[in-house]
Amino acid sequence: QVQLVESGGGLVQPGGSLRLSCVASGSIFSINAMGWYRQTPGTQRELVAIVTSSATTDYANSVKGRFTISRDNAKNTVHLQMNSLKPEDTAVYYCRAIVALVRGGVNYQYWGQGTQVTVSS
Repeated sequence: QVQLVESGGGLVQPGGSLRLSCVASGSIFSINAMGWYRQTPGTQRELVAIVTSSATTDYANSVKGRFTISRDNAKNTVHLQMNSLKPEDTAVYYCRAIVALVRGGVNYQYWGQGTQVTVSS
């Protein structure tokens, strides 16, 4: 099995910064993509940022220029640097990984448990 453990959430004032981290562990052959999603009560989970194994990135329009996703393949870790935070960034942030368990095997998706980010004065 594969586990994703997130860290780095918390309370920050508008304009502040936070850095989220997610570490994947378990029976992993390769990780094809890692990303961050967020969800607020009553809404669907939405993509925030994603990075592939070749370091290609994509961002939601609402966070472009403020958030940066990065990945350490050797440590199976993904980070999300969040700057210039706004109250509307408040949400539970989830890490997602697309993982192959064996060479040539199918990909499976795994989710972390989520970490709360609250932007408020």
